[in-house]
Amino acid sequence: MLTAFARAFKTPDLRKKLLFTLGIIVVYRVGTHIPIPGVDYKSVQQCVDEASGNQGLFGLVNMFSGGALLQITVFALGIMPYITASIILQLLTVVIPRLEALKKEGQAGTAKITQYTRYLTVALAILQGTGLVATARSGALFSGCTVAGQIVPDRAIFTTIVMVICMTAGTAVVMWLGELITDRGVGNGMSILMFISIAATFPSALWAIKKQGTLADGWIEFGTVILVGLVMVALVVFVEQAQRRIPVQYAKRMIGRRSYGGTSTYIPLKVNQAGVIPVIFASSLLYIPALVAQFSSETSGWKTWIEQHLVTGDHPYYIASYFLLIVFFAFFYVAISFNPEEVADNMKKYGGFIPGIRAGRPTAEYLSYVLNRITWPGSLYLGLIALVPTMALAGFGANQNFPFGGTSILIIVGVGLETVKQIESQLQQRNYEGFLR
Repeated sequence: MLTAFARAFKTPDLRKKLLFTLGIIVVYRVGTHIPIPGVDYKSVQQCVDEASGNQGLFGLVNMFSGGALLQITVFALGIMPYITASIILQLLTVVIPRLEALKKEGQAGTAKITQYTRYLTVALAILQGTGLVATARSGALFSGCTVAGQIVPDRAIFTTIVMVICMTAGTAVVMWLGELITDRGVGNGMSILMFISIAATFPSALWAIKKQGTLADGWIEFGTVILVGLVMVALVVFVEQAQRRIPVQYAKRMIGRRSYGGTSTYIPLKVNQAGVIPVIFASSLLYIPALVAQFSSETSGWKTWIEQHLVTGDHPYYIASYFLLIVFFAFFYVAISFNPEEVADNMKKYGGFIPGIRAGRPTAEYLSYVLNRITWPGSLYLGLIALVPTMALAGFGANQNFPFGGTSILIIVGVGLETVKQIESQLQQRNYEGFLR
């Protein structure tokens, strides 16, 4: 593997792509440490130190921003608005006929949908930036911090507008950097930035677990977490690569003296067809009541109930709700992203059929049957992986930023595998052996 990396850097065009990607990553990481105007940086650092390992409500967004959210930097919102906009456009494509027609137009339609995604990203960045500034001013961003109310000392309207504009501009720059990586670098730009954001939180999260440990000055807990992490990575790689291959045979056609078709291929249906989207959906949905409760009266009974049952990650209500939402969204996302009837029609149009299954409606019913069967283990796997941090925290008494589990491990492994495959394919095009001999 190291030899393959050395060969990749010896190839001029591939070396340029790798160095360009690394340069963009450095720019992105620098931006996550530049505070925006109007923020008392000393108070922010004090609150971050006091809330280290207890990010609670904003933990997921802070993870996606590489720790920039709680420090209220230029890239505080990170790529979260773009992810949300992409998911919304993907869902609307199924609902709105105009977007569905654009999707079928090929490259021109895809470019138009990408443009809509950019506009929606900026709108969501303005909305989320305003919410973040309001939360920081109210002191709810760091619950329990003694100087939480001093983070934004200037309450003037002009200062608030400048802060929102800076964070929105930062989101636009992050979006641009991701597209630059996609066009001129290696891998998918947004996925790479997401990978870097999550990986950047690993050292601090692991060190926090070590400091909170009690056995052998915390080293036993630290080693156990590393061991569990390696097992988790192996499990996720195994399941992410697992797929059900449905054989497809294309009929042979004679055109003049030449014969066309007659080839055999397969439809790969992944066990985890939905990826990490159900986990993000479920986390976002569970954050809504907790976020509303942040701005409610302290004496409100329903606010107390929400904080006791739906905010703390180790409560049975939270665990059950989280697990059921992940299973539901796994089936929901698979249903809107894979259309068996459309696949069956395309196969019939080009003379393809599944051996033993008649073309047309029987093929669509068979694909639906197989898809439902493999979605069940995939959704249960997602739910269990997402709950690993909660179970680990209950055992170690650690914080809610347990690195090896949930959304973080799924994204890290998925993006890592995809990027390695792209580098390997480019090496193989130049008659190299790739990563595996």
